[in-house]
Amino acid sequence: MTLTFAAVLASEGIDPADALVIRHAYVREHEDGTVGIHGDSSDDEILAYTRVQSANSRIFPAVPPKLWVVFLPEGGDRARLWLVVTNRGEIENDGLRRTFDLEHTHLMADLRNRLVIGWRSPRTWRINATTAAAYPVMEIADAQPVRFPGFDALTLGYAQLQAVLREHRYAAWRTALSSVIGIYLITDTSDGRHYVGKADGAENLLQRWAAYAANGHGGNVELRGLDPSTFRLSVLRVFDPATPAAGINAAESHFIKALDSRRHGLNRNGPLG
Repeated sequence: MTLTFAAVLASEGIDPADALVIRHAYVREHEDGTVGIHGDSSDDEILAYTRVQSANSRIFPAVPPKLWVVFLPEGGDRARLWLVVTNRGEIENDGLRRTFDLEHTHLMADLRNRLVIGWRSPRTWRINATTAAAYPVMEIADAQPVRFPGFDALTLGYAQLQAVLREHRYAAWRTALSSVIGIYLITDTSDGRHYVGKADGAENLLQRWAAYAANGHGGNVELRGLDPSTFRLSVLRVFDPATPAAGINAAESHFIKALDSRRHGLNRNGPLG
């Protein structure tokens, strides 16, 4: 029995009726002069390219669905998964082109760059997911391990945090984060406010960050009600798990003061933690 894309959609809880499937083509420049994408395009360039669509409803749906599953070309009849994005609505329309507000999601994150489906309509670049559901899965490649960058260079967004906790290729990251306790920083990139937190006692850094991945706020009152998709996490200082609590608390107090995250950030005036 052939595995189809329908099974992949079902495993992610995606209703095909609520999704659009796109397979981009590699074109450096279109006939109308607009810049395309190529094999070396960055994720930001691909996202910017995906955001702009034709205003002609015969070319692109007048009311596109919320989820767009985006593939890149992999030969004449194959497509490799790039990303699943959320369509947050149209933000510009000049009569020729429409620009949409697209946001990364964690959907199919563990299959990104690994899932290849057969593309039965090579001349068609976008189809409804109800049609793509019948397309065969050609390949699910082994995940390539991602090198842990070191605590001093570690910065990750909320979507990547979800991937770190779920995907096999981030196993080295989980090992590193579970081996230390310490002080971390959450930056709300929507307004630049900081939250300084700590992982100590029986809770290592991986466990503390897993709490944020689960509900977005990790039990911190000051983070409730915020959109966690705008969070960026980094590490300020790590300690051996045997470090006395007094040393951890002193470091947390230092960073809260240094970043002024009580008056101008997200730390409250209550107990530290």
